[in-house]
Amino acid sequence: MNGSHRPGRPGRDGLPSEAPGLRRVFADLHVHVGRTDGGEPVKISAAASLTFRGIALEAEERKGIGIVGVVDCHSPAVQEDIERRLDSGEMEELAGGGIRFRNTVLLLGCEMEVLEPGGRPFHLLGYLPSLEAIRGWTEWLRPRVANVRLSTPRVRARARELQRELAARGGILVPAHVFTPHRGLLGCSADRLEERLDPDGVAAVELGLSADADMAGRLSQLDRYPYLTNSDAHSPGTIGRECNELVVAEPTFAETLKALRGEDGRRIAANYGLHPALGKYHTTFCPDCRQQLPDAARADSVCPLCGGTRLVRGVAERAEMLADRDRPLHPPHRPPYRRQVPLMFMPGVGPKTLQKLLARATEMDILHRLPPERLREIAGEALADLILRAREDRLDISPGGGGTYGRPVARGVTGMGT
Repeated sequence: MNGSHRPGRPGRDGLPSEAPGLRRVFADLHVHVGRTDGGEPVKISAAASLTFRGIALEAEERKGIGIVGVVDCHSPAVQEDIERRLDSGEMEELAGGGIRFRNTVLLLGCEMEVLEPGGRPFHLLGYLPSLEAIRGWTEWLRPRVANVRLSTPRVRARARELQRELAARGGILVPAHVFTPHRGLLGCSADRLEERLDPDGVAAVELGLSADADMAGRLSQLDRYPYLTNSDAHSPGTIGRECNELVVAEPTFAETLKALRGEDGRRIAANYGLHPALGKYHTTFCPDCRQQLPDAARADSVCPLCGGTRLVRGVAERAEMLADRDRPLHPPHRPPYRRQVPLMFMPGVGPKTLQKLLARATEMDILHRLPPERLREIAGEALADLILRAREDRLDISPGGGGTYGRPVARGVTGMGT
């Protein structure tokens, strides 16, 4: 990648300062639309409150996310919602690409499923610079999918063809949750990205909730790509559970693309990824006996506990199988990866406590930026201690697997609300 990703000297807020005219913005580039304003389903498994406007409100008011990639904007029904917001003046389309709502900008994207010979279906993310461009993409998709109004359509095309068509419209492509056993390109479809895609046309690689930069850093084939850590949110509360910190002049499509490329001082300053052990596909799992498998048994295709053969291969094991290094290597353009434990995962934090916290500060500020004194004032001693331990990667985690999330283990922490 072009450019340098070195931070500047610390500023007054404790964060590295940037060149004049540049600033840091949190970006979550994988958020789904559950329903339209009129209640039409888009992502059937996602919350009804995840409308285009609902996403903007959650990101702006509660999460502190400045750039959101909305990955169901190929749906004509979603495009109609966007048009109404633009006509009302509540939102504005930016010359640099994206739809602005107050201080938050929503990038227009699409998640797609592709099936190719020799592998299982996998997901790709595409982002386009304008409403006109995403409408053109819809027209290309329409004869190639069963229902263009629904999320994550199976596209009757090869991945390289899709890649070329997206680029011709000014778009960029990112393999989604690349290691996951369900719909990850390296998780279930191929051993190398180049078996499915033109490597020169991949803008970044999304790691997924069960992986981190060290796991990916053992695969030399990924050295050239920036990593993205995105939420794949299906509910408002999960927006920002993974995010990226970008250095940009303004939150637009064009500036985001520059950050991915490391151009003109723009860059990815940090990846904030869910602690990989919290991911629901981190460890290998046997669905027959409902057990996670011990490390020593992972290489076997048969469950050592019950003899079952339907193992769900964990992300940790899959990355190990593909690794061509004993240790991770991080090239100069690679930013720091910070393991994140979202508030909804914290022991003792239920809906009431979460509501109280987010009424006083955004989640990104609580998790990463508030000084300890202010954090204790807002969250109380016990929860503040957990958050500070999470910032330092000192929380014990009971790992997830087989579709069940892991959980932090906080011994003796009680009484923080429900």
